[in-house]
Amino acid sequence: MSSRERILGRVRRALADVPPGEDSPVERGYLRRHGEGGASKTVALLAENLAEYRALVHRCAVGELPGVVAGLLAARGARSVLVPAGLDEGWLARSDVRRVADRAESTPAELDRVDSVITGCAVAVAETGTIVLDGSPDQGRRRITLVPDHHICVVRVPEQVVSSVPEALERLDPRRPLTWISGPSATSDIELDRVEGVHGPRTLEVVLAG
Repeated sequence: MSSRERILGRVRRALADVPPGEDSPVERGYLRRHGEGGASKTVALLAENLAEYRALVHRCAVGELPGVVAGLLAARGARSVLVPAGLDEGWLARSDVRRVADRAESTPAELDRVDSVITGCAVAVAETGTIVLDGSPDQGRRRITLVPDHHICVVRVPEQVVSSVPEALERLDPRRPLTWISGPSATSDIELDRVEGVHGPRTLEVVLAG
């Protein structure tokens, strides 16, 4: 008997008492969140855990966002920035960096020549320091946040911040292309030598705007 047959056999046995065509409800008795910290503490926890993962965290009022974004691009020395079609144009109002559109026909080599990318997000999880993208118009295609070396992600606070993963899942559509980001891309070998920028951007800057 193969491993596949063993697994499918277990699934069939587990569903033996479920009438055909009906779904069996899944018990979800676990805690949805740990403690009651309030919005300000939840946002502070998100900032702390993002920094723990070596993301660069910036906080500002919504009205200050264009200046913050312009400053981040200038500090990076960016000459081009990839912009999703649905991004708020006001976020780049104070920057004269050349805009690059998110196009389906862009090749990996073309994306690699872009200095930076800026997106919004779907939700941010405070307990894990995770940003989730779902391909919405202000986030664009998944690959635009994986190929360029510098990603600026704007999180609207407190409305886009949740405490836990269960709370995040309630806001997300599993049919969408979900990308879960916990800090900049990094990997380590058996000797724990850390290498950044292998599977995605080497630098992740998160702006908590609100």
